[in-house]
Amino acid sequence: MKRLWMKHLIKSALRCDFARREDGTIALEATIVMPLLFWTYLSMFSIFDAFRMYSIHQKAAFTIGDAISRETVPIDSDYLDGTQGLYEYLSRSQGMTSMRISSVWYDEEANVFNTDWSQTRGSISPLTSADTENWHNRIPVLIDGEHILITETWATYDPPFNTGLEEREIRNLVFTRPRYATCVLWIENAADGCAPNE
Repeated sequence: MKRLWMKHLIKSALRCDFARREDGTIALEATIVMPLLFWTYLSMFSIFDAFRMYSIHQKAAFTIGDAISRETVPIDSDYLDGTQGLYEYLSRSQGMTSMRISSVWYDEEANVFNTDWSQTRGSISPLTSADTENWHNRIPVLIDGEHILITETWATYDPPFNTGLEEREIRNLVFTRPRYATCVLWIENAADGCAPNE
């Protein structure tokens, strides 16, 4: 009996009856396909959200850099506290951000970038002239004595679903030339003016 059944099975497979059969159970097929389809949808959503958050953080950093570059009076701690609050609001990442604003100028004779001032909010340290002096590959080309504002932001991104993307840091580095003045001054060294002293 078993042999006859195997013979019939082989004959029907050879006649391609198996390929023409349309009976089956949709529940079984759905059980196989649905988890893969669901995981794929969540992965696509997480990847899209990651790119969206990178774009939002970059736009927020450019906004902060542009706002500071338009200042004609010295800025202070209250101003920077406000800009960090604005950055967190624009980037939708309350309490998980750090920000560093630095004013840097180029000394052509020594071929170095000097730091006028650098202020931070969050868990990072300010820049010094020793940090920036050899940033030729990071800072755009400047003429002798020209100032530039460097806005750096850090934020933690946590994906909405656990599909393989891990928590990561979003970092932005934005350069902005002062708009209406030679440089943007920090309140504590405002009396010194813009270096090199004019």
